[in-house]
Amino acid sequence: MNDIQNLNDKRTSLANEMETLQTEALALEVALESPDVIENEKESGVRTELSDRKLRLDAIAYQISVIDQKLHHIATLEGQDIQMAGYIADMENWKTDEQDLRIKRQSLSDRLEQVRKQTQEDMADARQAETDAASAYARAVAWGDIEGEETANKEAQKAAKNLSAATEIHRRQLLIITALEQELVTVDEHIKEAVDEHRKIERTALNLAYTALQEKWNESAKQMIEVGGKLYAAACMINHDPVSLLKLDIPEQGGEYSSWKMRNLADCARKHGVWDILAR
Repeated sequence: MNDIQNLNDKRTSLANEMETLQTEALALEVALESPDVIENEKESGVRTELSDRKLRLDAIAYQISVIDQKLHHIATLEGQDIQMAGYIADMENWKTDEQDLRIKRQSLSDRLEQVRKQTQEDMADARQAETDAASAYARAVAWGDIEGEETANKEAQKAAKNLSAATEIHRRQLLIITALEQELVTVDEHIKEAVDEHRKIERTALNLAYTALQEKWNESAKQMIEVGGKLYAAACMINHDPVSLLKLDIPEQGGEYSSWKMRNLADCARKHGVWDILAR
């Protein structure tokens, strides 16, 4: 909490200074247009003052941006558990939606295949029946089978009616097939949405985890520096050269772009006495 208050106080102070400098810079810009400044050859001095203020304004803007990043970093870490729980719940919900949609898609796909197959079979059977009746009629005529001819003629008429009915059914089935295909397209769109949303939330959750892990890394590195400081101090106390630590370089993660080096061990070592070392 103290860190947040200190950062906010620092930001407020910088913002106030920026406001003052902006007012002064504006006044200097107006002064550059003043005849008095031009006539008395004060333009160079005014431009220098204006340049100094603009440089300071740029520096303040950068400092404020760094403070804002730190405040955002702290706020993110403070609410990470609640945020992560929300992300995980959302991912599970989208995953459940996706699974339900895939089950629905499979059901639609199965029904579509069934309707297509039945439609083809019904039309094939109706056409075959009409062909068979025509063949039977032709055979009866060829062999002079009057009774067979009459029977075949009736069967042909019946087959023609069945084919006509099957054609109408086929037309309606094609409408059903088209509707099922469109429904599959809609379900596929919903599946894509579920997958995309899951991935989007997953990436956000991973970014949060990355930030949290950066903080854990920094805390672990600080602990290592503390132990290293005692190691460095102990080495100095027994006149050993801590040469193995000379190339120490532990990068800091997150908003601070720096590294812990041997000088940090040396600084840490100065605060440890003999009993600190013996206590380990």
